[in-house]
Amino acid sequence: MITIGDTLPDATLSESLEFGDACPLPPQKLSAAELAKGKRIVLFGLPGAFTPTCSAKHVPGYLANLDLMKKKGIDEVWCVSVNDGFVMAAWARDEKALGKIRFLGDGSAEFAKKLGLEKDLTAAGMGMRMQRFSMLVEDGVVKKFNLEAPGKFEVSGADKMLAQL
Repeated sequence: MITIGDTLPDATLSESLEFGDACPLPPQKLSAAELAKGKRIVLFGLPGAFTPTCSAKHVPGYLANLDLMKKKGIDEVWCVSVNDGFVMAAWARDEKALGKIRFLGDGSAEFAKKLGLEKDLTAAGMGMRMQRFSMLVEDGVVKKFNLEAPGKFEVSGADKMLAQL
């Protein structure tokens, strides 16, 4: 599992910021390592788009605190989940966060696995997912890391991260 001082692993993430008539346009494939170079990033990972805690607490907290984080020197805030880029874009639009927070899809759980933060929810009908966490990444290096206990939402929210900046 990734820890403080580790370099963010490279993986292909997907992002779509534009919509056609009915749904997002095809997502761009992006390198996590390249995206992180030279930036100060708050990254939060979660089990899934349009799920209760993720939609009602996790994303809204980061959106509400985005300006404060930027004032503390954060270049970007990333929301990453094991969903495809189309779903992540639709969710970002639904949360009114499109173009504010980067919603990056990890459709095959490549990033989750390389972080050591994959979570098998096959028994619940959700397949492989990502554990709930937050981290501060500076120029690709993990500076803060907060991992939630299973079923909890206590240490990965925006308020905790804001206090750590």
